[in-house]
Amino acid sequence: MKFSYNWIRELVDGLDAGPRELARLITMKTAECEGVEEAGAHLDAVSEARLLEVEPIANSHNRKVLLDTARYGRRTVVCGATNARPGLRSVYVPAGTGLGGRRIGTAVIDGVESDGMLASGAELGIDRDQAGIIELDGPFDPRPDFLIDVDNKSLTHRPDLWGHLGMAREVAAIFGRPLRDPADMSLLEDGPSPVSVDIADRSLCPRYNALVFENVTVRPSPVWLRWRLEALGLNPINNIVDVTNYIMAEMAQPMHAFDADKLQGNTIFVRPARPGEHAAALNGENYALGEANLVIADAAGPIAVAGVIGGSASAIQPASRRIVLESATFQAASVRRTSSQLRLRTDASIRFEKSQDPANTVRALARAIDLLHQVSPGIRVAGGPAGDRAAPPSLPPIELPLSWLEQKLGKSLGSGQVRDILEALGFRVSPASAGVLAVTVPSWRATKDITGKHDLVEEIGRIVGYDAIEPKAPVIAVAPPPSQPRRELLRSLRSMAAAQGFTEIYNYSFVNEEMIARFGFDPSAHLRVLNPIAAGQTLLRTSLLPGLFRNLELNSRNYSSFRIFEIGREIHPLAPGELPDEIPHLSAAVVSRDDTADGLFELKRLAECLAPGCTIEPAEARSFEHPRRAAFVISRGEAIGRLFELHPSLGLDGRAAMLDVDLSRWPEATARNVKYQPLRRYPTSAFDLSVIVGSRTPSMTIQNLLASFTGPHLVQIEYLRQFVVAEGSLSLSFRITVGAPDRTLQSEEIPAIRSRVIEGMRGLGYELRV
Repeated sequence: MKFSYNWIRELVDGLDAGPRELARLITMKTAECEGVEEAGAHLDAVSEARLLEVEPIANSHNRKVLLDTARYGRRTVVCGATNARPGLRSVYVPAGTGLGGRRIGTAVIDGVESDGMLASGAELGIDRDQAGIIELDGPFDPRPDFLIDVDNKSLTHRPDLWGHLGMAREVAAIFGRPLRDPADMSLLEDGPSPVSVDIADRSLCPRYNALVFENVTVRPSPVWLRWRLEALGLNPINNIVDVTNYIMAEMAQPMHAFDADKLQGNTIFVRPARPGEHAAALNGENYALGEANLVIADAAGPIAVAGVIGGSASAIQPASRRIVLESATFQAASVRRTSSQLRLRTDASIRFEKSQDPANTVRALARAIDLLHQVSPGIRVAGGPAGDRAAPPSLPPIELPLSWLEQKLGKSLGSGQVRDILEALGFRVSPASAGVLAVTVPSWRATKDITGKHDLVEEIGRIVGYDAIEPKAPVIAVAPPPSQPRRELLRSLRSMAAAQGFTEIYNYSFVNEEMIARFGFDPSAHLRVLNPIAAGQTLLRTSLLPGLFRNLELNSRNYSSFRIFEIGREIHPLAPGELPDEIPHLSAAVVSRDDTADGLFELKRLAECLAPGCTIEPAEARSFEHPRRAAFVISRGEAIGRLFELHPSLGLDGRAAMLDVDLSRWPEATARNVKYQPLRRYPTSAFDLSVIVGSRTPSMTIQNLLASFTGPHLVQIEYLRQFVVAEGSLSLSFRITVGAPDRTLQSEEIPAIRSRVIEGMRGLGYELRV
């Protein structure tokens, strides 16, 4: 957000710090400033001018204009604006002035020497009117300014700082200067109002005030007002609308003006929208509304979307003569929901989302009376402000022990100094007991900002200056942090997968219907996000696989082979009213453009690292799995995951194998009582066997049979290789290692074991290559 240096100086008496020094102190004590930029430097050089003569130039659309300037005497310029006419008061830009990134010079145009130029409002940066040269009906008094750009994220918890008055209060406290309050409450009358206000739910609208004005003249705002708004990035519209925007920028109070003669009835209703209602907005859009949207309505229907945007039917027009000025506060969450639903964020909604001060509504109306008298001569206030409100909350004072403050702050401060700081920031302070102050929070800091004495420590510390506090480590008992087995477990899994050559990826927990449709998942089995942050993030995932598949698609465009994994949570809905079940999973994938099953074996190795001793058993393939390459991962008799290849119909370039492990079952299913085994003292012997099997026979089946026939002397059985011996037949080769823990096997025992294995396999009908 940008703050005008000149505006802050008007609100803080005697402020003499330069703009960059001010920005530095604001950063140190209030909010982070991102920079300072100069605005309107050319305004020091321009001059008011009266057009004396306007002559056409032959064979040209331009005109020769003789000017009488207030600062440079008479000048002759060439001007192409159609509104140039004798007697008009405008603005002259002399040669040598920098304007809009270019330097104005003396030039010969259509045979006439032009010494400088006449400028439009857009060229001067006063407004956005490019239709002709600027026309003055009052003094031309804008001054060069500096804009202090404050990071919006630094202001999120401070609704008062979304206006110049709030920032000026901070500056006044920093420099110890008096603050000028722009709102003159004596301007408000106590008489009855021509309109009434009816709030249906005061929790959604804590306060709504309206003030009626008559004898209104709608016209362009004075130059000073247009310049001040344009410098801050607010578009000048007309004097009535500009006043509402000016107050929003000054007092952080969004306002809206309705044409009173276009309202139906004399009551303004603040209520939830009814089913099927629409709102025709000022931006030309027609928004469909529901009961979750708060509206401002008259007897005929919605005239504004509360806190977001006004309606076009009651907009201020040049012919408007009576207006109703709205000043209200709305529930922050309600405005945020409506703004997100309509995909519309406005300057007003941004401020209302921060929880505005209900006490500010009437003060803003008082300020509006003052400004409207300046910009619309003859305007009259019709009665006093109408309004409705919720009962203001009763907030007890916060007790602040000075000894506790010193302990937390690390600096001793006298009660007088503490009181001066807090009172400068708008707090009321009184003694509660010996060494304890009672601090009453002002209304503009009581909306989810200051809630306890810990917040007061921050207020005092930042104004004192943290650089004035000696950095000293607190003296406290040091205790080891509690063990977090779950976090350590996940960290070990990540390290294990990375050691196997896999790269970790992170995906959002959101998916959309297109992503899950490819996997045959039912959208109704997913939790739907009420307020999605993007159009493609409307459902909460019940599987990591759709997100992982999207990663495969993106990466396969650039890499022929890669390995990735993700550890995240599946989110499964339970009964209505219950929190969803969040199940941790590890999903991994291997992609290769080679037509081999290497990916499955790599993931099998990863599964064995995660769960030593696990086995792979065939499973019925799901719709997205290859019909002949799907299996369960079994550990201690329980299925803890699946290993499979993706179905070719998914259209991925290459073969993709995937592993999906349920980590909620993983610790129990992989827990083992490991006993110490001494190093083997006696040698082992090994022999290789090749078994002829059908092409769809799982290698684990053969491996288990070989192990069973080997008997108690089995040390290890290792799968070596496979190759095709005939169509539909494979040769699977295994290495069997045998030995005894207490002796060396005799030379005749090893052939006997080998023969027993061969005979056993042949007895089951298998052919062996020996």
